[in-house]
Amino acid sequence: MAAPKKQWGITPSISWTPPTEKEILQNEELTDELKRQGQYETPGETEKKQALLVQLQKIAVEFVKHVCRKNNLPQSIIDSAGGKIFTYGSYRLGAYAPGSDIDTLVVAPRHVSRDDFFEYMPSILERMLPSGAIEEMKPVPEAYVPIIKLVISGTDFDLNFTRLAVSTVPWDLDVKDTNLLRGLDDRELRALNGPRVADELLQLVPQKKTFRTALRAIKLWAQRRAVYGNIVGFPGGVAWGMLVARVCQLYPQATGSVIVMKFFRIIGRWHWPQPLLLKESEDHPIQARVWNPRLYPTDKYHLMPIITPAYPAMCATHNIGPTTKKIIIQELERGGDITDKISFGKLQWKDLFTKHTYFTKDYRYYLSIISGSRTKDAQASWSGFIESKVRLLVQSLENQGSIAVARLFNKGFAREHRCKDEDEITAVLHGEMQYQATNVKTETTDNIKDPLHNAVAQGGADAVAVTNGNGETTQNGNEPYAFYTTTYYVGIELAQESTKKLDVSEQSREWKEQQCRSAGYEDGQNHLNITATRSYDLPLDVFAPGEERPTKGKKKTATKKAPVIGQKRSVDASGMEDPASRLPQPTDKETKMLEAWQRIYSQVPSKSRHRQVLVTVFDRAGGIATGYEDLDKVATSASENGTFAATDRHQCRKPSAMDS
Repeated sequence: MAAPKKQWGITPSISWTPPTEKEILQNEELTDELKRQGQYETPGETEKKQALLVQLQKIAVEFVKHVCRKNNLPQSIIDSAGGKIFTYGSYRLGAYAPGSDIDTLVVAPRHVSRDDFFEYMPSILERMLPSGAIEEMKPVPEAYVPIIKLVISGTDFDLNFTRLAVSTVPWDLDVKDTNLLRGLDDRELRALNGPRVADELLQLVPQKKTFRTALRAIKLWAQRRAVYGNIVGFPGGVAWGMLVARVCQLYPQATGSVIVMKFFRIIGRWHWPQPLLLKESEDHPIQARVWNPRLYPTDKYHLMPIITPAYPAMCATHNIGPTTKKIIIQELERGGDITDKISFGKLQWKDLFTKHTYFTKDYRYYLSIISGSRTKDAQASWSGFIESKVRLLVQSLENQGSIAVARLFNKGFAREHRCKDEDEITAVLHGEMQYQATNVKTETTDNIKDPLHNAVAQGGADAVAVTNGNGETTQNGNEPYAFYTTTYYVGIELAQESTKKLDVSEQSREWKEQQCRSAGYEDGQNHLNITATRSYDLPLDVFAPGEERPTKGKKKTATKKAPVIGQKRSVDASGMEDPASRLPQPTDKETKMLEAWQRIYSQVPSKSRHRQVLVTVFDRAGGIATGYEDLDKVATSASENGTFAATDRHQCRKPSAMDS
């Protein structure tokens, strides 16, 4: 009698069938395609990273000894104190691309504090690493998860810290031991949870090589389809890893290619909000808060709960909202259709990794959320804060009856501009690109990897003290000075039953005022604005090489047709022009109001601050303030934008008496 097969996960496996020759060949083709897509590094790069980690391990031990000596501890304690480096995230899972950060945790005994880490570790790194090896080092102690951002010989490290309530940290410490959690505060627990989840996850998959191949493919697909990033409401790298691991548990002997093909159908048809678990939840005497919708009401509202396997169990996808859930399921369905055709030889693996069409064809209308600051450091923190809060605006838009989909793009676009005065800054905040610095390339926030931006984005203002840096801007006469912006885009799809006119001014104003009341906002230093943008007006730098910006469609000419007796006439058959092809014109009353306002405006000196006040008042009254001094343009803009008006377009500032 055959021995019973091991159960992987909380349910029996679906199939233990060994792979066929066809499946083995498809797996080789998938691996070859991933290599062509640049998802594997060379053996030399791997050895270089391993050597750097060995150096960091030696530095961690020396750091602990240094603190012990500073505290005048006995030599016996100094010699046995230890210290250890753990990796986590994509690097620990073995599914990382060249150039990816290595998430690294320094674990120290109880007599070493977080303050010691930020006080002594930078100087020890400089002393023990070869001269010139450190290309960048930026401590971020105020982060939700405090880190030292480090670039050593071209390799990026996010160096994190935690201490344990033990007197020694041996080299063979098993981070999965739940007894190590005793006596830890929330920050220390979060830090230790990174390597604990990664190690636990690897223990819960039948074949690590198969898991890593499939995860590389799914991560690349998710990034290409713009459904990647926890902060903006999509699964992050570890969450996608847990989804892949669950499919591996259901098909223990399958190849990586089979796991990918099964992945889209199984996860795409999962009965959410039923949680996805890799193991049964466990209890522990320390009584930490674990995900449990029966005990904690907020857990009931998680739409796609993916639960971490290490104690204390947490939901890795609490930021997913109705729109992002809908988009994820649509993309999973699309991926399943493509992999079905790959299985039958009708498509190739490269077709699965085709880039998204978010800017080229998915939407006609967009909201541009533009954050700006007068210094680079101020913008790093301000843009990170805005990134952490944009999804709240999207949630507000989702409740707008005339909007079917409000989809936030998962990256921000960081730009640098050269402005001479406040009018030019105002123009930039309204989407004008003519002042953009021509010698500075637009970068997406994921490529910049700014530690301050990421720290604030992960923690938000409630958890992180936002540092604005130097608020003074150096200006030499009429010489232009730098102004930094980061823009996030929200694609808007109108509900079929809605009218063609969309007004989101109320949601925009409320959200902006809320952000400008935060502790991280500095009046005069930080700026925020929301503008409506049509697809054919999007900046060229959001399009990749080879992509074309949509063009403005021509107005359709209505033709009269004889109506059929007894049949309800359509818009065209009625002889009326299709409202979708005709922009509304201002009424006589509106025209007179515009003319009166223009007369008042023209009497105010062009450099007077009262002009901005007038623009704001005009804006609050329902017009569209563009910052142009030529009010004919203002009036034209007000009428032309009638079909899609984000009417609250004034520059973000704290409320004043003038608002009344």
